[in-house]
Amino acid sequence: MIGIEWIIAFLVLGAVVGFMAGLLGIGGGGIMVPILTTIFLAQGVPLEQVVHLALGTSMASIVMTSFASMRAHQSRNGILWDVFKMMGSGVVIGTFAATFLATYMKSVQLAIFFSIFMAYVSIQMAIDKKPKPTREISGKKGLFFAGSFIGAISALVSIGGGSLTVPYLIWQNVDLKKAIGTSAAIGFPLSIAGTVGYIINGLGESSASSDMMLGFVYLPGVLLISFMSFFTAPYGAKMAHKLPVAKLKKVFALLLMTLSIKMLTSIL
Repeated sequence: MIGIEWIIAFLVLGAVVGFMAGLLGIGGGGIMVPILTTIFLAQGVPLEQVVHLALGTSMASIVMTSFASMRAHQSRNGILWDVFKMMGSGVVIGTFAATFLATYMKSVQLAIFFSIFMAYVSIQMAIDKKPKPTREISGKKGLFFAGSFIGAISALVSIGGGSLTVPYLIWQNVDLKKAIGTSAAIGFPLSIAGTVGYIINGLGESSASSDMMLGFVYLPGVLLISFMSFFTAPYGAKMAHKLPVAKLKKVFALLLMTLSIKMLTSIL
């Protein structure tokens, strides 16, 4: 049985992740992975598996919120489905393949990579600099390979890919709202491919919580986080029109940086 303190921890994490996703349009991997790493270490998960379990659980928790986000953008005709189709196949392949790479990496290596990437995301968010549209949208091959790269990086840090997909599409002369909507749609198959990959690669692995694990996915955590984020994401989206989002992004960037450093020190 999972203790009441862990149930509360997962519910609070889900509430925060959902609210931030709705408010700032950011997937919860940057928050979830460091906090899940801390929770799993406290639960006695072996050090060599803890980051893998955090990545897999975070990725599975993104499935519900990414689906809800995709539906919301589709209702406003905000998705370029032609671009989605061309990038989507690359995203699925890149994400799934990278989960196999993650399995062969040590927790320390994954933690270092995660921290470096989140430092990049934090700086990008703090300065809020948008890339200049300098070229027309790529052909099938260009979009496929871009999707593969975005999927691979996303799998290694357990994000929905928005921090990479949106700038890439803006650079390709895609309107900002369409870029965000298309990125949200791409996040759905990305999260499914990542979840399946972490399940397959984690099968047969033993840990203190193995009776509630499916591969590298901790099922109670996924259910509780997804449940709360489903309810708080719309509230966050509503508050986006009332709160100073630009200032909040800078605060959130600092939070991401702090959580990443904490995760790295916990593993080291």
